[in-house]
Amino acid sequence: MREGSLEPPVRHPLDWQDPDFYDEAKLDAEMRRVFDICHGCRRCFNLCDSFPRLFDLVDAAGDEELHAVPSPAFKPVVDACTLCDMCYMTKCPYVPPHEFNLDFPHLMVRYRAVEAKKTGIPFKLRELTETDRNGTLARPVAGLANWASDLHNDRTRGLLEKVAGVHKDAYLPKFNGDTFAMQAKRQVAPVSRTAPAYGKRKAVIYATCAVNYNNPSIGLAARAVLHRNGVETEVVYPGCCGMPQLEQGNLARVDKSAATVAAALEPWIDKGYDVVALVPSCALMLKLEWPLIVPKGAAHRAAVEKLSQASFDITEYVVDIARRHGLADGLQPLPGGVAVHIACHARAQNMGQKATEMLRLIPKADLKVIERCSGHGGSWGVMKENFEIALKVGKPVATQAAKSGKSFLASECPLAGAHIMQGIERLKDAPAELPENLHPIELFARAYGIEP
Repeated sequence: MREGSLEPPVRHPLDWQDPDFYDEAKLDAEMRRVFDICHGCRRCFNLCDSFPRLFDLVDAAGDEELHAVPSPAFKPVVDACTLCDMCYMTKCPYVPPHEFNLDFPHLMVRYRAVEAKKTGIPFKLRELTETDRNGTLARPVAGLANWASDLHNDRTRGLLEKVAGVHKDAYLPKFNGDTFAMQAKRQVAPVSRTAPAYGKRKAVIYATCAVNYNNPSIGLAARAVLHRNGVETEVVYPGCCGMPQLEQGNLARVDKSAATVAAALEPWIDKGYDVVALVPSCALMLKLEWPLIVPKGAAHRAAVEKLSQASFDITEYVVDIARRHGLADGLQPLPGGVAVHIACHARAQNMGQKATEMLRLIPKADLKVIERCSGHGGSWGVMKENFEIALKVGKPVATQAAKSGKSFLASECPLAGAHIMQGIERLKDAPAELPENLHPIELFARAYGIEP
């Protein structure tokens, strides 16, 4: 077996229904096996905070070996993992099919699953990540909710930090009283009949909770770009993909989300529609995580596998249209250039830099590509105990974006984009004029002259 990631990585299913999965002694043995290999390698020292914590534990042990580290000391290592997957995708030479069989992120998921079964998921974190419920409740009072979560509202943010554990300085997504799914029913732009792809593609857009409740402009831009390129679309949002629950180790809940969403999207696939997800984390779940989590004998297994094969990330989909059919005319240069952040969960899809490829289709594209973790980690990065660490991990990205001097910052992940902007604002040599933060598909729409 060759080392150095010369073989394509292969991920094994998470066998969360097997009682051995939750056996604490077996989990501890596996943690020690993996951590001992990591300690001997240390290639991941500059990724997230998990690895420095692990290496510091070992270095502080009596004989600087893992056996001297008590098992309870492993928890801070697990808590620092954002499930970005970058150790697995870009650094580790021992991922399967290597005989060492290391999958650090999924081991962290297993630890959290055992912890959740034993003591439950912390109340504050569990309630914060109920995205569908929170979005539904906030929609009628979006203005009030956004006022309360505004960073300049010291009184309410201080209260939110005490009650919900959310750092008072962490940016929180704004709620929208008019969701993307609601707007899509009213605003149906005509599909261009002169575009090269007309009559050859049709897509159902999986709205995702982040776009549906918080960033409808991303969905409107995506739909407008597809219509300009002759692609008939429908918008569907049956529920969250379950990524927040995966982060908590609640695999039964992820399985339930997979069943709900796959059942809603399967009829569209059967009618010849491609499935397009608007956020990389959600596309990753549909393509790769669900097939590893949904049990082989489950009634919805076939639908999940079908969905996995039919799913695209939005930037990936536009690039595929360009490659197979050609794009509609009308793209114009974007003045000032773009700093493009490639989100970790886009990289984890192993599809290449599709956001970069898409933006390079714009005439005279002036891009600075940044392929490094933003440090945000979804709900992880806004918590009181994690926010400053998240900024530290993401500082190299913020520094590169600031030094690029580009007019726009484009991250495929809305949360990462906002987090990078906060990092830029905190730099000692922060630019006097901050870049405008937009999703790559919003910039692509702007290059077409489309303002959703």
